[in-house]
Amino acid sequence: MDTAAGVAMDAAGRADPARRWFIGTWLLLCALKLGLAAWLPLFVDEAFYWQEGQHLAWAYSDLPALTAWLARLGVALFGATPLGLRLPFLLIGALLPWLLVRMAARECDPASGWRAGLLFLLLPLGGTLGLLALPDVPLLLASLLCLDACLRALRRVDAVTAAELALGLVIGGLTHYRFAAVLLAGGLALLLLREGRRALRQPWLWAALVIGALAWLPLLLWNAQHAEAGLRFQLVERNPWTFDWQGLRLGALQSLLVTPPLLLALLLAAWRGLRDPRPAARCLALCGALLAGGFFLLGFFADRQRVSFHWPLPGHVALLPLVPAVLAGWARTWRRAAWAVLGLGQALALGYCLMAALPQGRAWAAAHGLYPANFSDWQALAREVRAQRAGLPPQTRLLAADFKLGAELGFALGDPDIPVLDHPLNRKHGRQAQLALWGLLAESPRALPRPWLLVASPEHAGFDGEAEYRRWLCAQLGGLPTAQVLQVDGGGKRFWLLAAADRAPLPACPAAPATAAGNPPAAADGRSQSMAGR
Repeated sequence: MDTAAGVAMDAAGRADPARRWFIGTWLLLCALKLGLAAWLPLFVDEAFYWQEGQHLAWAYSDLPALTAWLARLGVALFGATPLGLRLPFLLIGALLPWLLVRMAARECDPASGWRAGLLFLLLPLGGTLGLLALPDVPLLLASLLCLDACLRALRRVDAVTAAELALGLVIGGLTHYRFAAVLLAGGLALLLLREGRRALRQPWLWAALVIGALAWLPLLLWNAQHAEAGLRFQLVERNPWTFDWQGLRLGALQSLLVTPPLLLALLLAAWRGLRDPRPAARCLALCGALLAGGFFLLGFFADRQRVSFHWPLPGHVALLPLVPAVLAGWARTWRRAAWAVLGLGQALALGYCLMAALPQGRAWAAAHGLYPANFSDWQALAREVRAQRAGLPPQTRLLAADFKLGAELGFALGDPDIPVLDHPLNRKHGRQAQLALWGLLAESPRALPRPWLLVASPEHAGFDGEAEYRRWLCAQLGGLPTAQVLQVDGGGKRFWLLAAADRAPLPACPAAPATAAGNPPAAADGRSQSMAGR
């Protein structure tokens, strides 16, 4: 009895400092993310999720519905500002480390719980989660709920466990196609464990699985009604499915974002966990290794044009409860170095967000080749558009050259229905079908009623240089009006504003580039005006 009491007191003593560190770091991060969320310009995907939220549906061409619903909830409750849009995601992001602490404390010990939570907070992709209104936030919530339910099911399957699993499955099914990887890893882990196979024989667990399966119905029905556009984009169009050594570069980037010392600890935790006599430790190791390892291997065959370095995060988080025991076996110097490098990684991540949030930071980044183009000063563009429209006839229609400009301007101007040209970016990001479904895809710009004001950016991807972009734009419009050029963030991004009058013919498209690269398209008289951001 005295020995048991001594062990309990020792665990409580070790947990107390870790608890203080966790709570202090959590409070600091919450305050920093709240401030950054208010100042950071919208990431382009956030703006499109806002636009989807203004056209409520059960599913969309790029994703299931939950991210758009949360975006709609944010602006409805907290106002149509970047902070209002992001608040639901910030709240979920603030909840996630507490869920991890509870799970790790139950399966390991209180000290390991608090330390696992602290590791999550210092993990660059973990501690910053929720700062942006992205599907990764509810996706990780769903992953943690399902993981926690599976760990409980290894001991006993009851109504509470089934309810938690069903909730996680529904959230995941309504969030992202990528949740299928979580389902696959969790299912394999249960099948590989004797206790997991026993749990799979329980009716409560199958009831939860049936409820979770129903969450995929809206997405499947949407694809069935729209020629599998979403499935084709996610599984075929965005993935070359050919081996490429560029996967090593992606793996290296993932390692840097985890930080090398923590990556080593994660690998050791997985190795030891697979040999641990405790079923919960083996389950954590299996889920984490299957997810992180699977996404690492996928990097050699899948999408290499879009951001995917964040995909393995649920796998890394699944291994975190096992990491404190690994770090405890390291020498104090190495242990402190691991924590220091992890803290430095989080500081750099927050520093990047601060740089992107401040006009001076974006201008500095543009001057040093580090410009965060997806966080451009969209408000400066919106102000210039308002000024241009004030001098145009009231019936002038506003057009955007691509979905990024349409969504960002839509948020800034409070208009979710800005027509968009048939730009390669729309297809690259799987938004073409959705724009067409909303009736916002201007497939025949030549036939659009005038007058109109078009906003374009030669820097948006899809063309080999500005001359090609100019020719494409001229062909789309049937001529090229004089462009007013707006530069923002110290010249980091340029926007073209082209106005077509009611009856005046558009200048003919030149057979070859009429001006040197870097100049705006010019009208017949050669006049154009370059304007700095206001």
